Amino acid sequence: MPSKRASQADIAEKLGVSVSTVSRALANEIGISDAVRRDVQRVARMLGYKSKHVPAVGSLDKRALAMVPLNGAMGSLASFYHGIVEGMRTQAAEAGIVLDVRLVNEDMVTLDFVKRHIAKTGANGLILAGIDPDDAMIEWAMETDLSLVLANGVDPHMRVSSVAPANFYGAYIATQHLINAGHKRILHYTYRHRYTILQRRRGYEAAMAAAGLESTVVISNEHSSKELLANFLAGKYDVTAVFCWNDSVAVSMVEALLGQDSPMPDNFSIMGFDDLPIAGMANPRLSTVRVDREAIGRGVVRLLAQHLEGERAVQHLEIGLTLVEGETVRLG
Repeated sequence: MPSKRASQADIAEKLGVSVSTVSRALANEIGISDAVRRDVQRVARMLGYKSKHVPAVGSLDKRALAMVPLNGAMGSLASFYHGIVEGMRTQAAEAGIVLDVRLVNEDMVTLDFVKRHIAKTGANGLILAGIDPDDAMIEWAMETDLSLVLANGVDPHMRVSSVAPANFYGAYIATQHLINAGHKRILHYTYRHRYTILQRRRGYEAAMAAAGLESTVVISNEHSSKELLANFLAGKYDVTAVFCWNDSVAVSMVEALLGQDSPMPDNFSIMGFDDLPIAGMANPRLSTVRVDREAIGRGVVRLLAQHLEGERAVQHLEIGLTLVEGETVRLG
């Protein structure tokens, strides 16, 4: 039996407005606010309503602004964000989205800053890569019907869509790899700032708890990697393995240990996270978990395209991770 064809009454019922309002909005008559007109046309597209007044999805003007943190793009995470941007550009070209990528100083990304750049570029979609928006920015995006998607980030209040690595499960896998190698005293060196990094800590703690082991966490905001290494060599931490929140820190720790007068203990292990190029360049090759950065970029643009076409359901997409065994995990 063929499905019922969508009508203006269906649109009105979905939005809680009158059929007259729907009719006037579809006809672009005066006296209808831009917000109501956008909502009516969005729902009309979602329901498959056919009218000469409703622009087809393919004809919609799709312009997106992607803001990428300058420090991340130039520092130790340069290859991480380069991969995300490449993925975004590839998917944007396939989706017919004009993507404007801007390197920005993260500290300057205020609501006024975003408003100016949106107005200047005419974008109707915004991607924040590794930048956590505040409540005012999210509320503004929702009020103005701006499609906002986070790359390598997440909104724990589930107001905007996001794509991020499966940080919890990646950390669980990394910790389990150390446990399988015979390590029972494992220290997690982490960074207190972003929710995504917090998920890595939670994955570590879950794996340790599942094995009946006690967690030991050191925060980089309170103890630098040099201090951690000095404390380790001084015997302050009775551990045989360290799981670092990213590869850069892990590689620097491996190099520092190898440069000590006393050789690195045969049973000592170090695990990283991300599988950045530095992990493969290190000697010995760093054991880590690989994040598919381009998949993050592609996923972000796919979600953005759905929102531009009328989808309003908030979606949190996690990209799966894979273990890279490397050479820095030894039998405990």
